[in-house]
Amino acid sequence: MNIFRLPDLGEGLQEAELVQWHVAPGQEVAADQPLVSVETAKAVVEIPSPQAGRIEKLFAEAGEIVRIGGPLIGFVGARDESADKGTVVGAMETSGRVLQEGAAGVDHGVAGVRATPAVRALARRLEVDLGIVTPSGPDGVITASDVQRVARILSETEPAEPLRGFRRAMAQNMALAQAEVAAATVVDDADIEDWAQGTDTTLRLIRALVCGCRAEPALNAWFESHALARRVLKRVDLGIAVDSGEGGLFVPVLRNVAERDPADLRDGLNRMRADIESRAIPPEELRGATITLSNFGMIAGRYAAPVVLPPTVAILGAGRVRRAAVPDGERIVARRLLPLSLTFDHRVVTGGEAARFLRAVIDDLALAA
Repeated sequence: MNIFRLPDLGEGLQEAELVQWHVAPGQEVAADQPLVSVETAKAVVEIPSPQAGRIEKLFAEAGEIVRIGGPLIGFVGARDESADKGTVVGAMETSGRVLQEGAAGVDHGVAGVRATPAVRALARRLEVDLGIVTPSGPDGVITASDVQRVARILSETEPAEPLRGFRRAMAQNMALAQAEVAAATVVDDADIEDWAQGTDTTLRLIRALVCGCRAEPALNAWFESHALARRVLKRVDLGIAVDSGEGGLFVPVLRNVAERDPADLRDGLNRMRADIESRAIPPEELRGATITLSNFGMIAGRYAAPVVLPPTVAILGAGRVRRAAVPDGERIVARRLLPLSLTFDHRVVTGGEAARFLRAVIDDLALAA
C-alpha cells in the first residue's frame, strides 16, 4: 500500500482537524482531485491527490486530529512498511486519532501541584485534574476536600470539550506568545475631535500605524529568537484582528498597506470580512504579518494589553471612543478621544522606540484628514 501523509500546511502548524472526506475506499481518483477538507489555524483547506490511482484505505474519520506527517490515505500500490506503525511523534505513536479527549491525566507530576499520594489517587478515581484545583491546605497543599469540591462542580457541568479548529490554534498561539515574548504595554489617547463625520476609523488607524512604522521601523519587524536576530522589514503587511462571533478570532493579513490608497484598502477589508464569514479565507492570507492592529473598541473596552504573536514584535490596539474633558489653555473643553494600547516585545524593542512609534500614531490621528 502506498501511503499519502498529511503534508505541511503552513508555518508552524503541527496538526489539522479532518472536516470531510471527498473520496471513499475503492474509488479511482485523478491527480489533483480534492481528497479531503481539513481545518487548521482558522481556515478550511482542501488537500488534492498527489497521484492518480485507486484508494485502498482511509486512515482517519471526520472530527479527528491528524498530525503533520500522519497517514491520511492508502493507495493501491507498493507497500509502505511504515503504514502499520503510524506516525511517531516523540515517543508516542498515533495513526491520526486524538489520543485523549477530556481532562488530562492527574498523576503525571503536574508542575506546581502539591498533594499526597492518597489525594492523587482520589483525584484519579473522581477524574479530577489537579491542575484546576485551588489548594486550601497549609503551604499550598491540595486536600481531599479540595478534590471533592471540584468533583461536585464538574458533576454539574457539561463534559470537557476538546478544543477544535480555530480555538485549538488560538490556545497554541497564545501559549507560545506567553512562553516566549517579553511583553510590555504603553497606553495613551489620540484626540480625534477634528475628524469629519463618517470617517472610516479602521482606515485612519491603518494610515496612522504606517506613520508609526515610518517613524520607528523597529516595530515593523520579525525577531528570530533562536538566533537572537532581528529583521526590520520595509513592507508593512498588516495583520488585522477580526472577531467573527461564534467563529472566533481571525488575524488575516492585509498586504503592503503603506502603498495602497484608501479605496483599495477598504475593498481588501471587505473581501477579508466576506472570506471569514464564509470560512473560505486562504491559509496564506493568515500568515506573514509584520505588525498587527486590533480595533477591539468597536465592541467594548478602553485600554488593553494585546498579545504579540512571534515572530512579530508589536501590536496596536484601539479602544472605544469616548468624549472627555481636556484642558485647552485656561478652559476645559470636551473632546473625542481614541484610547490606544501598544504592546511590544521588550526583548527587541526599546521603550523609547515604542513611545516614539505611538507618538507618531497619535499625531497622525489628530489630523482632520
